Amino acid sequence: MKAVILAGGLGTRLREETEYRPKPMVQIGDHPIMWHIMKTYAHHGVTDFVVCVGYRGDVIKEYFLNYEALSRDFTVRLGREHTTEVHGYSQEKDWSVTVAETGQDTMTGGRVKRAGRYVGEESFMVTYGDGLANVDVSALMAFHRAHGRLATMTCVQPSTRFGVVELDGAGAVQHFREKPRAIDWINGGYFVFEPQVLDRLDGDDTVLEQEPLEGLAADGELMAFRHEGFWQPMDTYREFQMLNDLWDRGEAPWAVWER
Repeated sequence: MKAVILAGGLGTRLREETEYRPKPMVQIGDHPIMWHIMKTYAHHGVTDFVVCVGYRGDVIKEYFLNYEALSRDFTVRLGREHTTEVHGYSQEKDWSVTVAETGQDTMTGGRVKRAGRYVGEESFMVTYGDGLANVDVSALMAFHRAHGRLATMTCVQPSTRFGVVELDGAGAVQHFREKPRAIDWINGGYFVFEPQVLDRLDGDDTVLEQEPLEGLAADGELMAFRHEGFWQPMDTYREFQMLNDLWDRGEAPWAVWER
């Protein structure tokens, strides 16, 4: 099964980090956030990726083209017969990464549609390249296969931005609760689609989260996989700092692989 990663957006709300690189290449620790997402998939045996690029796609292309040299020791022999020898093996030696140019202004559904040529005639996964979670991908795939519908969407209950004050009837403060979870479920990414879903994506202007998903839901073809674990988008500089702090302290809940 292939995992399609949407990595072409502008990331305008994180301008401090995305002026010269796409948001999926913003680093958490020593690696881009996209690497962390791919490591989560690989932990569950999904190592065949299609990365949909747009804004500053050249940065992502160069990263993967030079990945071996950037991540390990190497020896360069200069001169007429220029050669490069990379030493040792990386933990990502079995990954297959297809970088697909999907356009500067293409919307999410359009990017998935363009990537369709690489996913074949089998189920495939889709996720956003700018957030981290400890989604049980194996359980997600099993859930999708069991219900037999065309699409599965992982749903989450995010933490609220502010803490909550609990009051009694007279207005006296009883308790403080730090950023409780929301009651409602929202789209957390980590989709599983059957190839027929591609037929519902019309073109570059298609927003996956609008007509396609709404149509699938109306037809009874969209199921929700409830994820109650860690889930955190990286939309602001504050969230970027928080994710880096968790990683630096060795307390990153999404790091389900052996560090």
